[in-house]
Amino acid sequence: MNARILIVEDEEPLTMLLRYNLEAEGYEVETSARGDEADTRLKESTPDLVVLDWMLPGLSGIELCRRLRARPETRQLPVIMLTARGEESEKVRGLATGADDYIVKPFSVPELLARVRTAGEGACTAAPRQS
Repeated sequence: MNARILIVEDEEPLTMLLRYNLEAEGYEVETSARGDEADTRLKESTPDLVVLDWMLPGLSGIELCRRLRARPETRQLPVIMLTARGEESEKVRGLATGADDYIVKPFSVPELLARVRTAGEGACTAAPRQS
């Protein structure tokens, strides 16, 4: 079974780019464009990894990350923050909130894929590439 990734991103073109590249690597991808919607989904079903934007409608990515770390069932869930907020203080805040990694937009797709594999080691092993 392939690792399942939830992308929480409100920019549709970026969501499509992420989905395409992650699925090409063999991951099963789900998406949510709102923080509050993602929070509800994560209470119902836990993916193997979350790629999370900071600035979202409904509930910020920072608050969602905080909530994930507060719940025993999602405390160890790997979270990669993917955001346009690139100041050092913002990176520190994102990591201090519980993100496992922090990537600033614009980003390199190969780098993002490498970070997904790294973040998933242990909790979600790299999905085998489908031929």
